[in-house]
Amino acid sequence: MGFIAKNEGSDFKIVPAGAFIGRCYELIDLGTQTNDIGQFIGKESHKIKIGFELFGEEEDGTPLTIEVDGKTMPLTITKDYTVSLNEKANLRKDLAAWRGKDFTDEEAEGFDVSKLLGVYAMVNVTHKANAKGKIRANISGLSPLPGALRSSKPEPVHTIRRFDLDEPDMEMFNTFYDYLKKTIEKSPEWQAKIGVANANRSSDPFSNFDDDIPFN
Repeated sequence: MGFIAKNEGSDFKIVPAGAFIGRCYELIDLGTQTNDIGQFIGKESHKIKIGFELFGEEEDGTPLTIEVDGKTMPLTITKDYTVSLNEKANLRKDLAAWRGKDFTDEEAEGFDVSKLLGVYAMVNVTHKANAKGKIRANISGLSPLPGALRSSKPEPVHTIRRFDLDEPDMEMFNTFYDYLKKTIEKSPEWQAKIGVANANRSSDPFSNFDDDIPFN
């Protein structure tokens, strides 16, 4: 696929509501997923997850950071999109707002979403309670950085992460949380590439032997 277009939040520190400087550091190809909620239940569409690291402070002055393995890291937030630049698609709406102008017909024919990696934006975050009453932080909108901030952007912290099911990075995949792994594994793209390979391996009568066992 790649990323040509034709929340997970923390349980112990939720991103506060507000507008924050964000840097796009993560693009995850989720493959084709079947919608299980809303009016489009049962509809299949190719999905991606876009992640931002956030910079700023809460209302009380607390930095938007969290301790991870002894390191102070910016809080992060993600949003899932259908890979589409149809006029009604959320991806197109958010990207148009982010860049400050809509796409031309020619641009909408094929935009490489991976160009977003490393780019800064103002990320608007809102809170919403789910059916169980748990508050979730959601990206409600994106916009360009104000001119005054463009020359003094915060230094990047998170390493760029790009996971593409055309050429899956298994080392990166193994760092994903379990729910994200299971979501990706359900996709036909994963099954076609990884599932078939695993099936072939399991059918090999010698697959469970160590490579260094001497047969000669």
